[in-house]
Amino acid sequence: MFMTKISRRTFIGGSAAMVALLSTPEWALALITQPYPRVKIANIKDLKVGEPVSFNYPDEQSPAILIKLGERAVGGVGPEGDIVAYSSLCTHKGCPVSYSKKRFVCACHYSMFDPAKNGQTFQGHASEWLPQIILRFEPRTGNIYAEGVEGLIWGRIRNILKSSKIGKL
Repeated sequence: MFMTKISRRTFIGGSAAMVALLSTPEWALALITQPYPRVKIANIKDLKVGEPVSFNYPDEQSPAILIKLGERAVGGVGPEGDIVAYSSLCTHKGCPVSYSKKRFVCACHYSMFDPAKNGQTFQGHASEWLPQIILRFEPRTGNIYAEGVEGLIWGRIRNILKSSKIGKL
C-alpha cells in the first residue's frame, strides 16, 4: 500500500484552511437553511391507482415519481393517505427506478423498495431507502404539492444549494 508522509505543519495548516472555509457564514447558512421550493405536482382527480406520475423535484436534475397506491402509506397524503412520491434514482448507484407491482424496482441491480413503507429497501444492493418527497394535499382544490425531501438524493452532498457561489466550491 502506498502511503504519503505528511508533516505535522502541513496537516495542521490544511486542517485550519478547511475549518476556515467551512465556517464562513455563507457555507454555514447553506448547510443549515436549505429551503425547498413548493411545486404543484398533480391534482387528485387526475390520479389513478397504480399509475405513476413523473416529475422533477427539488430541481430539474432530480427525477421523481408520484403514485396513488390504493392503500394507506407512511407519509401518504390525500383522503385515503395513499398518495406518495419518491426520488426515482436508486440509492445504490443512481440508476433509474420504475414502479411495478406495488414496488419500485431498479433495473440495473434489482434493488427493490416499498413505497407504502417510506421507500424501504427490501431486496438488492441498495442499503439506503429511497428519498421520500414530502407532499401536501389541499382538500379544497385537490392539488398536491411537493414541499421537501426526506433523505439524500443519490449523487449529492446535499439536496439544494442556496447560491451559485456555493455550487462552485
